[in-house]
Amino acid sequence: MNRLSPEQLSQLAAQIKNWAQELGFQQCGITGTDLSAEGPKLQAWLDQGYQGDMGYLENHFEKRLDPSLLVPGTQRIISVRMDYLPPDTQTLKILKQPDKAYIARYTLGRDYHKTLRKRLTRLGQRIEEACETLGYRAFVDSAPVLERPLAREAGIGWQGKHSLILNREAGSWFLLGELFIDLPLPVDAPYTEDHCGRCSACMDVCPTQAFPAPHVLDARRCISYLTIEYKGSIDPELRPLMGNRIFGCDDCQLICPWNRFASHSTETDFKPRHQLDDIDLTELFGWDEAQFLHKTEGSAIRRTGYQGWLRNIAIALGNSNGGAEVIAALQARLSDPSPLVQEHVQWALAQLQERAATHTTEVARAVGMHPAHPILDHPRARKLAD
Repeated sequence: MNRLSPEQLSQLAAQIKNWAQELGFQQCGITGTDLSAEGPKLQAWLDQGYQGDMGYLENHFEKRLDPSLLVPGTQRIISVRMDYLPPDTQTLKILKQPDKAYIARYTLGRDYHKTLRKRLTRLGQRIEEACETLGYRAFVDSAPVLERPLAREAGIGWQGKHSLILNREAGSWFLLGELFIDLPLPVDAPYTEDHCGRCSACMDVCPTQAFPAPHVLDARRCISYLTIEYKGSIDPELRPLMGNRIFGCDDCQLICPWNRFASHSTETDFKPRHQLDDIDLTELFGWDEAQFLHKTEGSAIRRTGYQGWLRNIAIALGNSNGGAEVIAALQARLSDPSPLVQEHVQWALAQLQERAATHTTEVARAVGMHPAHPILDHPRARKLAD
């Protein structure tokens, strides 16, 4: 049993923040375990069905509001953030190229869960060495933990209208993690200000309009949810809006004015692997399951599964510029063993065919001919088509 004096606990808290920085975290805060104020908001969100198929979010409601029920003996929670934006990553450039695959920036490299959990565990070990005995447990986007409210309560930042935590010096390009400990450390002041003001850029730019209100996300319309968590057939009305985003979406962060203050990460774990920051959709669509498993080893991309991977890419190909290579790639998957993949491949081919027919009709009208006329031989038509 620890018998540290208030002065010793205060000194230890300061030391913990130094150790956190040494371990690669950009910020560290300490908070208590009372999140009861989040109860009504969480229940209202669940009642609206905004969690989609993530039924696990309905479980362990009380533990989410009182982390000491999740890990008995917990007295404090250390909340940390780690920047993850890789340097020299052409984000907007890739989004503007429909034949390229857009993958959320946080998942281009090593699975962040492993990176943060390893560092948090080392932080726990250092604290244990300093006070001889310690009960601790690390969490990174796992278990029934409300990490964003905890980060806010620990002084990390405020919750933006896109529901992510924002920091005035770092924007939102960072990951969160928590270390539950059984020491009564002094807590930091919660972040009570909201610096979003009247700005609604993140809500307005969302391709699928997934924000029904400020600070509220309807996961059922969120591209990140659809491409990662959701395992079924994606609503045909949403497919054209997804563009070339095959795993996650960063639009609400890209548009946020506060992200002009974000720093690039120097962590080697977050550097893109297998050229995933600049790669053609057709190349990824050509991966067999063995290649997918090999090239996503140690990556968060594994979460979508191989069928989900092909489903997502098929949609992106349907939204692409098309062409013979794209058509051939899709046709090669028409007999895929998965009915889910087949469905989305058929949709993509129909989408490209419809777009080509519309384009042909527009060209025909532009040169004053009926669409059935062999206009492709007409010099003016060829120029318009180019």
